[in-house]
Amino acid sequence: MKILMLNYEYPPLGGGGGVVTKALSEELVALGHSVDVVTMGFKGLKKMEIINGVTIYRVPCIRKKKEMCKTHEMLSYCISAVPFVDKLNKLNHYDINHTHFILPTGIVAYLLKNKLPYVITSHGTDVPGHNPDRFSFQHKLVNPIWKKVVNDAHLLIAPSTYLKDLILQNMVFNNVKVINNGCNVYSFGPIKKDKKVLLVSRLFEFKGFQHFLEAIKDININCEINIVGDGPYKDTLVNKSKMISNKVNFLGWVDNQTQTYNELFKTSSIFVHPSSAENCPVVLQEAMSSGCAIITTKNTGCAEIVGDTALLVKPNDPEEIRDALLCLINDDELMSELGHKARVRAENNFDWKIITIEYVNLYNDVLKSALKNV
Repeated sequence: MKILMLNYEYPPLGGGGGVVTKALSEELVALGHSVDVVTMGFKGLKKMEIINGVTIYRVPCIRKKKEMCKTHEMLSYCISAVPFVDKLNKLNHYDINHTHFILPTGIVAYLLKNKLPYVITSHGTDVPGHNPDRFSFQHKLVNPIWKKVVNDAHLLIAPSTYLKDLILQNMVFNNVKVINNGCNVYSFGPIKKDKKVLLVSRLFEFKGFQHFLEAIKDININCEINIVGDGPYKDTLVNKSKMISNKVNFLGWVDNQTQTYNELFKTSSIFVHPSSAENCPVVLQEAMSSGCAIITTKNTGCAEIVGDTALLVKPNDPEEIRDALLCLINDDELMSELGHKARVRAENNFDWKIITIEYVNLYNDVLKSALKNV
């Protein structure tokens, strides 16, 4: 099968959505399929290269930062990608277009819909109401386009029931299927735990790291604390960390393909992800794969992913985070038990080999349906 994969973000650019696209593309190639990715160009990156069997094309864009993309920068991707993809499709005759993010990437798929059937995986920020602090105005502005892109997709994939329900709050659409994101579970080993607490994310306010810092302000947890990531909220977090007794290490952006990144997960005993708006975070699956004892939030996609393998707290609640943290630090047996259960859950549910087969079956169903409608 010849698969065109579209995502305005692809490692080393962006966050979890790009990581998902890369991992899925490489697993599809391992199964014998052909995958071409069209993504954003960025200074220092090649316009075309083949990595692990995946052909990556990077179109001209005005993006300035690896970790964050602004609305006008996203638009520059669409402008460049439409004519490029049209030309590429005429040359390669793809079977299916798998697009990641309803907006902005879905605009490209929609404009080429008569030439190539498309499915979309939503990743959260592209759904109205998921991240109102960042994109509420943009979603209101482009709502008619958003609905057209969704309505003309052969299928919409949501990585969690939480996100599926949010999509259906925005419009009536019958073809929404839940397929969880995957993780390279077995790359996180052997596990060797130290007294470390780890938080990993792009640093936006809704990720809730400020509530973690507030939670540890008046207690000495006697653990190494590492925060990995970059973003517009970093300066606020750094300033807040200066007012607490525990030393907090801000390690900045770390490439998730490196040994350094891997070691941070394998050696951390506790992983905290206090976000108030999440779909199916890859970092949470990486923490599960690493056997971390996890603290994360109720009423988000996080709870759906961890099941009964983590301690759940209310979003935006430092007191509950503090209680959960002290509970783990003072109970080595519970910490070990939750870490083991998380690892087993990741192996059974989120390994990319399992997830990729689901996608291949989905592609085949869509192509059969498209043939019937010709």
